[in-house]
Amino acid sequence: MTKTDPEALQLRHKPRTARELARLMGVSQSAVSRAFTPGSSISPELRQRILRAAEELDYQPNAIASMLSTRRSNIAGIVVSEMQNPFYPSLIEKLSRGLQRVGLQSLMFNITRGSNIEEQLLALRKYNVDAVVIISATVLSGASLRWATEGRAAVLVNRTIPDLSLTSVSCNNIEGARAIADHFYAIGRQRVAYVAGLPHTSTNLERQNAYVTRVAELGMRLSHCIAGGEYSYEAGYRSALEIARGEATDAVFFANDILAAGGMDALTEAAGLRVPEDIAVAGFDDVELTRWPHYSLTTFSQPVDAMVDKAVELILGQLANPELAPSHNPLSGELIVRRSTMGGNTEALPLKAPSA
Repeated sequence: MTKTDPEALQLRHKPRTARELARLMGVSQSAVSRAFTPGSSISPELRQRILRAAEELDYQPNAIASMLSTRRSNIAGIVVSEMQNPFYPSLIEKLSRGLQRVGLQSLMFNITRGSNIEEQLLALRKYNVDAVVIISATVLSGASLRWATEGRAAVLVNRTIPDLSLTSVSCNNIEGARAIADHFYAIGRQRVAYVAGLPHTSTNLERQNAYVTRVAELGMRLSHCIAGGEYSYEAGYRSALEIARGEATDAVFFANDILAAGGMDALTEAAGLRVPEDIAVAGFDDVELTRWPHYSLTTFSQPVDAMVDKAVELILGQLANPELAPSHNPLSGELIVRRSTMGGNTEALPLKAPSA
């Protein structure tokens, strides 16, 4: 095709509608619409050809026209609460980027304690979102979530809710808690403690029950099991002081990293203990502060990238087939050993935990 070819000249003009793009490419208008609709029925090859041509021709679909013709908004509502946990901003950023890659824009709904929850959930329905991703459901009842997600693709991320038929994706909390107990045993600790965050959340219950059970299996003594009441630095600080004043303890598992950061500061600055010489400390999540030299915190790293990929895959599956049965998807993480349990010696472990 030469530069003077009439078709080449035509292709230089930016198509304004899906119909014009379809005519220029020699495909149907419905094929163009499906290419820009996540979860729609179209071959991957044709989708890529249309998207590539749209990029070359600087074509952008009209969102309002698309909503009217497909009855889809291509918007995913992300429901969050308890945002003081530094794990969530990173998760939300990666999730929104993952949704964007498949053509879904994100709209965040921050459900806070003491707010008019019904009014906020009504807004979720008013915006006609195609999908709902619940990151934290601590202030929502099962009935509220059932109503908010009715008729929409929906996935719980980083938690499950018993007796609620919603698809979920989470870190394998049981695996993680047992790994931390095994690690404490392997470095010779015998009197260990647990500090919970929000006591009735699925994440805390799974971590606490698995840890306490594994501690008993290994023959260690559980010196303290404290309900911090929230996932915060202050709760970790208060709980660590309680441990320091009570029965002798040589290792503490905090239910997440921000609790562990507060706990470490209380143990070293207020109680005068050495970490890890006098008491080893571990957390859960592997947020950025765990890598700061001041903390160098042993923790169980959640597989955030894999969780995001799985959540997006499940959303697309439900958009394509609303009749899909709910599923629970726990994903394996990794124990990251740092100075808070091993000091400068992060290579050798003196003891090996017996097999499960």
